[in-house]
Amino acid sequence: MIAPPSPVWLICSYDTGGTANMMTASWAGVVCSDPPCVAVSLREATYTFGNIMSRGAYTVNIPSEELAHAAAYAGTVSGRDTDKFADTGLTAARSGLVDAPYIEECGLVIECRLIKTVELGLHTMFIGEIIDVKADREILGENGSPDPEKHRPFIYSVGGYGFYGLGGRIGSVGELAKRYME
Repeated sequence: MIAPPSPVWLICSYDTGGTANMMTASWAGVVCSDPPCVAVSLREATYTFGNIMSRGAYTVNIPSEELAHAAAYAGTVSGRDTDKFADTGLTAARSGLVDAPYIEECGLVIECRLIKTVELGLHTMFIGEIIDVKADREILGENGSPDPEKHRPFIYSVGGYGFYGLGGRIGSVGELAKRYME
């Protein structure tokens, strides 16, 4: 399969017993602005699939490069077999808005209520309405939005290529589009 580089997200959910779980997912993205929604596509075989189906909620935790080791681990083992929070030393925090935990150490968290599932073949797309976004002040830019250079999220490239940092800013959309607008 040839696939484009994708974001690295840690998807958190509770299992039926209330134990916090996280998994790494990269088939994900923003899918609507009104209502604001994000989607993540998961295989039914994953532990998180059943958790989201039973709880109707999940959080998207966008890790910084410092959490790349934990993200790699969380995508390698199953929550059926181990407590990934205990193994990585990350902290599961209880959301007050959705029935899913989030990772305290992630500087950017999106809390989602499941509004739709779409069967796509091997994967099911979970579409979650964004109920809240939590961002650490240290990662915010002058305009109050997350600044990628301060947060340092990373991407995944399939085919054994692994995780990559994003590099630096290349320009605003307006600045770059001027080349063809003059």
